[in-house]
Amino acid sequence: MQCLDIRVIVDGKALTATVPVRLLLSDFLREQAGCGGLHVACGHGVCGACTVVLDDVPVRACLLLAVQADGAAVQTIASLPQLEGCEPERGLTPLQQSFRRYHALQCGYCTPGLLVATAKFLAGCPSPDRARILEHLNGHLCRCSGYANIIAAIEAVRA
Repeated sequence: MQCLDIRVIVDGKALTATVPVRLLLSDFLREQAGCGGLHVACGHGVCGACTVVLDDVPVRACLLLAVQADGAAVQTIASLPQLEGCEPERGLTPLQQSFRRYHALQCGYCTPGLLVATAKFLAGCPSPDRARILEHLNGHLCRCSGYANIIAAIEAVRA
């Protein structure tokens, strides 16, 4: 099995690792970088549960190889305060508080990827209308909530 050395910054922490060339970024983050908050559901990039920010771009970690992140910075759900540009109150960021207030999560499996993607979305589009929010949610599958509460939570935190 061919392996390569990679250097990556994960949630602000510099890591060096030797990884198999075909190791998925999602598996590297969960198994070697200790990112237990990263969830993998479909494994095909369809559901959005594994969304992380790679060098300032939201990506599906299950669709990338760990070697593709060499030299990059990766932000997972653990970096949510930095992605939102805030200091959490009582341990929760404004987006997390809104998801909690509006009951925008149930099982929570899709929530980390959805929060990461939404924080990045709102950073670039702080006052989206409902149509933009719906477009943003395209590609994020939630089997529990029915989306109405997720939409309400996002609308509540927009600028």
